Amino acid sequence: MKRLYKYLLNTLPRPLLIRLSYVFKQFAPLLYRGDKVECPVCDRKFSKFLSYGSDVAHRENVLCPYDLTLERHRLMWLYLRDFSTFFTAPSLAVLHMAPEQCFIDRFKQQQNLNYLTADIVSPIADMHFDLHHIPLEDNRFDVVFCNHVMEHVEDPNQCMRELFRVMKPGGWAIMQVPQDVSREKTLEDPTITSPEDRETYYWQKDHVRLFGLDYPDYLRNAGFEVEEFWLKNHLSPEIFAKFRISADEVLYIAKKK
Repeated sequence: MKRLYKYLLNTLPRPLLIRLSYVFKQFAPLLYRGDKVECPVCDRKFSKFLSYGSDVAHRENVLCPYDLTLERHRLMWLYLRDFSTFFTAPSLAVLHMAPEQCFIDRFKQQQNLNYLTADIVSPIADMHFDLHHIPLEDNRFDVVFCNHVMEHVEDPNQCMRELFRVMKPGGWAIMQVPQDVSREKTLEDPTITSPEDRETYYWQKDHVRLFGLDYPDYLRNAGFEVEEFWLKNHLSPEIFAKFRISADEVLYIAKKK
């Protein structure tokens, strides 16, 4: 069963995986009843989380079987809930690129959000367009989310400039990416083209680069000011263990003056 799960996870196209996940989440929680781990997004406890990732970057005990959060989603949720005004500001215009299933319905229900989702292919997005050329006006959004997208696009600099353009002055963004913290510079080699080589060097078959510690420089070059938020400065090791979040992961909050 585990081998089949891993095969489907790394083989099926993304739109089909999204559709199948809504079926999977109906029965998966029954198989993981317990209280050793907890998801702060759905507030449910389990004996453990599911595994996730490619052969090169596979991780055990990270995927919530109910709302399908990963470590990065739980980190972002805790930041939004406890350290931002996302849930309390009177009115926010939000652009959510590649909207995550664990967030989309919750954010749509928030009365304080004017919430727009977009993607190039996702069946759950409101709009479909290429991030290199956003068909929306300047200075429209207070908040932008665009997570685990920049490792897929042809030109991340252009995509970041477009997101900067549609953001209001005073706005902020969260744009998480897979990041190899052992690497000073981002790895991007035009000769790495096969799915097998991309998985080896970039951690996934459909990635075209692997960001290093210089990732914040990409954001700054697009015009953003960057604030580093470390959750480990605010929570105990016990909380990280319960929520299955890495204390070494940083959130880069990209701001437009």
